[in-house]
Amino acid sequence: MTTVAIVEDNKTIRESLVEFVQSDPECRCVCACATGEEALKLLPRHRPDLVLMDIQLPNMSGIECCARLKELLPNTQILMVTVYEDTDRIFKALRAGACGYLLKRCPPEELLAAIREVRQGGAPMSREIARKVIASFREPLTAAREVEDLSPREREILELLAEGFSNKKIADRLGVTDGTVRWHLRHVYHKLHVRSRTEAALKFRTARAE
Repeated sequence: MTTVAIVEDNKTIRESLVEFVQSDPECRCVCACATGEEALKLLPRHRPDLVLMDIQLPNMSGIECCARLKELLPNTQILMVTVYEDTDRIFKALRAGACGYLLKRCPPEELLAAIREVRQGGAPMSREIARKVIASFREPLTAAREVEDLSPREREILELLAEGFSNKKIADRLGVTDGTVRWHLRHVYHKLHVRSRTEAALKFRTARAE
Protein backbone atom coordinates (compact mmCIF):
# COMPACT_ATOMS: atom_id res chain seq x y z
CA MET A 1 0.00 0.00 0.00
CA THR A 2 1.37 3.39 -1.03
CA THR A 3 0.43 6.28 1.25
CA VAL A 4 -0.08 9.58 -0.57
CA ALA A 5 -0.41 13.19 0.57
CA ILE A 6 -1.64 16.08 -1.58
CA VAL A 7 -0.61 19.74 -1.40
CA GLU A 8 -2.91 21.84 -3.60
CA ASP A 9 -4.58 25.15 -2.81
CA ASN A 10 -7.49 24.81 -5.27
CA LYS A 11 -10.24 22.97 -3.38
CA THR A 12 -11.83 21.44 -6.49
CA ILE A 13 -8.53 20.14 -7.84
CA ARG A 14 -7.48 18.94 -4.39
CA GLU A 15 -10.67 16.92 -4.00
CA SER A 16 -10.28 15.49 -7.51
CA LEU A 17 -6.73 14.38 -6.73
CA VAL A 18 -7.92 12.70 -3.56
CA GLU A 19 -10.56 10.88 -5.58
CA PHE A 20 -8.03 9.79 -8.23
CA VAL A 21 -5.63 8.46 -5.59
CA GLN A 22 -8.34 6.62 -3.70
CA SER A 23 -9.52 4.96 -6.93
CA ASP A 24 -6.31 2.91 -6.93
CA PRO A 25 -6.71 -0.02 -4.51
CA GLU A 26 -2.95 0.05 -3.89
CA CYS A 27 -2.99 3.69 -2.73
CA ARG A 28 -4.37 5.51 0.28
CA CYS A 29 -4.59 9.29 0.66
CA VAL A 30 -3.50 10.11 4.22
CA CYS A 31 -3.52 13.91 4.07
CA ALA A 32 -4.65 16.76 1.79
CA CYS A 33 -3.25 20.24 2.47
CA ALA A 34 -4.07 23.64 1.01
CA THR A 35 -0.75 25.37 1.77
CA GLY A 36 2.93 24.60 2.11
CA GLU A 37 2.86 25.70 5.73
CA GLU A 38 0.09 23.22 6.48
CA ALA A 39 2.04 20.49 4.70
CA LEU A 40 5.18 21.14 6.76
CA LYS A 41 3.09 20.87 9.91
CA LEU A 42 1.03 17.77 9.07
CA LEU A 43 3.07 15.59 6.75
CA PRO A 44 5.81 14.68 9.27
CA ARG A 45 3.04 13.11 11.36
CA HIS A 46 1.75 10.97 8.49
CA ARG A 47 5.13 10.28 6.81
CA PRO A 48 3.59 9.51 3.39
CA ASP A 49 5.44 7.52 0.75
CA LEU A 50 4.57 10.10 -1.92
CA VAL A 51 3.44 13.72 -2.08
CA LEU A 52 1.61 15.26 -5.05
CA MET A 53 2.75 18.88 -4.92
CA ASP A 54 1.44 21.98 -6.70
CA ILE A 55 3.93 24.77 -7.43
CA GLN A 56 1.75 27.88 -7.21
CA LEU A 57 0.74 27.92 -3.55
CA PRO A 58 -0.13 30.98 -1.41
CA ASN A 59 2.88 32.40 0.48
CA MET A 60 5.34 29.51 0.29
CA SER A 61 5.80 28.04 -3.19
CA GLY A 62 5.56 24.33 -3.85
CA ILE A 63 9.25 24.29 -4.81
CA GLU A 64 10.28 25.76 -1.46
CA CYS A 65 7.91 23.38 0.32
CA CYS A 66 9.44 20.47 -1.60
CA ALA A 67 12.97 21.39 -0.51
CA ARG A 68 11.95 21.76 3.13
CA LEU A 69 9.96 18.53 3.14
CA LYS A 70 12.93 16.61 1.73
CA GLU A 71 14.96 17.80 4.73
CA LEU A 72 12.26 16.59 7.13
CA LEU A 73 11.27 13.44 5.21
CA PRO A 74 14.20 12.38 3.01
CA ASN A 75 12.57 9.05 2.11
CA THR A 76 9.31 10.63 0.95
CA GLN A 77 9.06 11.05 -2.82
CA ILE A 78 7.60 14.31 -4.16
CA LEU A 79 5.89 14.48 -7.54
CA MET A 80 5.14 17.96 -8.87
CA VAL A 81 1.68 18.31 -10.47
CA THR A 82 1.37 21.78 -11.98
CA VAL A 83 0.30 23.92 -14.92
CA TYR A 84 3.80 25.37 -15.35
CA GLU A 85 6.06 23.91 -18.04
CA ASP A 86 8.87 26.47 -18.27
CA THR A 87 12.40 25.09 -17.98
CA ASP A 88 13.33 27.31 -15.03
CA ARG A 89 10.58 25.98 -12.75
CA ILE A 90 11.17 22.40 -13.92
CA PHE A 91 14.83 22.45 -12.91
CA LYS A 92 14.21 24.34 -9.69
CA ALA A 93 11.70 21.64 -8.71
CA LEU A 94 14.08 18.80 -9.60
CA ARG A 95 16.95 20.45 -7.72
CA ALA A 96 14.66 20.88 -4.71
CA GLY A 97 14.28 17.10 -4.66
CA ALA A 98 11.21 16.34 -6.78
CA CYS A 99 11.26 12.85 -8.28
CA GLY A 100 9.07 13.78 -11.27
CA TYR A 101 7.01 16.49 -12.93
CA LEU A 102 3.51 16.16 -14.37
CA LEU A 103 1.22 18.71 -15.97
CA LYS A 104 -2.24 19.10 -14.46
CA ARG A 105 -3.88 18.56 -17.81
CA CYS A 106 -2.65 14.96 -17.88
CA PRO A 107 -5.47 12.37 -17.76
CA PRO A 108 -6.20 10.56 -14.45
CA GLU A 109 -4.78 7.29 -15.77
CA GLU A 110 -1.43 9.01 -16.45
CA LEU A 111 -1.37 10.32 -12.88
CA LEU A 112 -2.05 6.86 -11.45
CA ALA A 113 0.59 5.36 -13.75
CA ALA A 114 3.06 7.97 -12.49
CA ILE A 115 2.33 7.02 -8.88
CA ARG A 116 3.00 3.37 -9.73
CA GLU A 117 6.21 4.37 -11.53
CA VAL A 118 7.45 6.27 -8.48
CA ARG A 119 6.63 3.24 -6.34
CA GLN A 120 8.89 1.18 -8.62
CA GLY A 121 11.77 3.67 -8.37
CA GLY A 122 11.06 5.61 -11.56
CA ALA A 123 11.04 9.32 -12.39
CA PRO A 124 7.79 10.09 -14.27
CA MET A 125 7.40 13.17 -16.43
CA SER A 126 4.83 14.44 -18.87
CA ARG A 127 6.18 14.07 -22.43
CA GLU A 128 6.40 17.80 -22.95
CA ILE A 129 8.47 18.18 -19.78
CA ALA A 130 10.81 15.30 -20.63
CA ARG A 131 11.51 16.84 -24.04
CA LYS A 132 12.41 20.19 -22.45
CA VAL A 133 14.70 18.56 -19.91
CA ILE A 134 16.49 16.43 -22.51
CA ALA A 135 16.88 19.39 -24.85
CA SER A 136 18.50 21.43 -22.07
CA PHE A 137 21.29 18.86 -21.76
CA ARG A 138 22.40 19.23 -25.38
CA GLU A 139 25.14 21.78 -24.73
CA PRO A 140 28.81 21.98 -25.87
CA LEU A 141 29.90 19.66 -23.07
CA THR A 142 27.51 16.89 -23.96
CA ALA A 143 25.88 14.40 -21.63
CA ALA A 144 27.78 11.60 -23.40
CA ARG A 145 31.16 13.14 -22.58
CA GLU A 146 30.20 13.65 -18.95
CA VAL A 147 29.04 10.03 -18.62
CA GLU A 148 32.33 8.87 -20.20
CA ASP A 149 34.18 10.59 -17.34
CA LEU A 150 32.51 8.30 -14.80
CA SER A 151 34.35 5.28 -13.44
CA PRO A 152 33.12 1.81 -14.55
CA ARG A 153 31.43 1.29 -11.17
CA GLU A 154 29.79 4.73 -11.31
CA ARG A 155 28.44 4.03 -14.80
CA GLU A 156 27.16 0.66 -13.63
CA ILE A 157 25.28 2.25 -10.73
CA LEU A 158 23.96 5.07 -12.94
CA GLU A 159 22.63 2.57 -15.49
CA LEU A 160 20.74 0.66 -12.78
CA LEU A 161 19.41 3.95 -11.37
CA ALA A 162 18.15 4.93 -14.84
CA GLU A 163 16.36 1.58 -15.07
CA GLY A 164 14.41 2.49 -11.94
CA PHE A 165 16.31 0.48 -9.32
CA SER A 166 16.25 1.83 -5.75
CA ASN A 167 19.52 2.23 -3.83
CA LYS A 168 18.79 -0.99 -1.93
CA LYS A 169 18.12 -2.96 -5.09
CA ILE A 170 21.29 -1.57 -6.69
CA ALA A 171 23.25 -2.59 -3.59
CA ASP A 172 21.76 -6.11 -3.66
CA ARG A 173 22.44 -6.44 -7.39
CA LEU A 174 26.10 -5.41 -7.02
CA GLY A 175 26.75 -7.09 -3.68
CA VAL A 176 27.63 -3.86 -1.86
CA THR A 177 26.08 -1.83 0.96
CA ASP A 178 23.51 0.97 0.63
CA GLY A 179 26.17 3.34 1.96
CA THR A 180 28.55 2.38 -0.84
CA VAL A 181 25.85 3.09 -3.43
CA ARG A 182 25.10 6.49 -1.88
CA TRP A 183 28.84 7.30 -1.85
CA HIS A 184 29.18 6.51 -5.55
CA LEU A 185 26.01 8.46 -6.38
CA ARG A 186 27.40 11.59 -4.73
CA HIS A 187 30.35 11.38 -7.12
CA VAL A 188 28.02 10.69 -10.06
CA TYR A 189 25.91 13.77 -9.26
CA HIS A 190 29.03 15.92 -8.97
CA LYS A 191 30.52 14.73 -12.28
CA LEU A 192 27.23 15.08 -14.16
CA HIS A 193 26.47 18.48 -12.59
CA VAL A 194 23.07 17.32 -11.30
CA ARG A 195 21.42 17.27 -7.89
CA SER A 196 18.84 14.50 -8.04
CA ARG A 197 18.21 10.94 -9.21
CA THR A 198 15.80 12.23 -11.83
CA GLU A 199 18.33 14.59 -13.42
CA ALA A 200 21.01 11.89 -13.35
CA ALA A 201 18.72 9.34 -15.03
CA LEU A 202 17.64 11.80 -17.71
CA LYS A 203 21.22 12.82 -18.48
CA PHE A 204 22.20 9.14 -18.78
CA ARG A 205 19.34 8.50 -21.21
CA THR A 206 20.36 11.57 -23.20
CA ALA A 207 23.95 10.31 -23.37
CA ARG A 208 22.83 6.92 -24.68
CA ALA A 209 20.72 8.60 -27.36
CA GLU A 210 23.63 10.64 -28.73
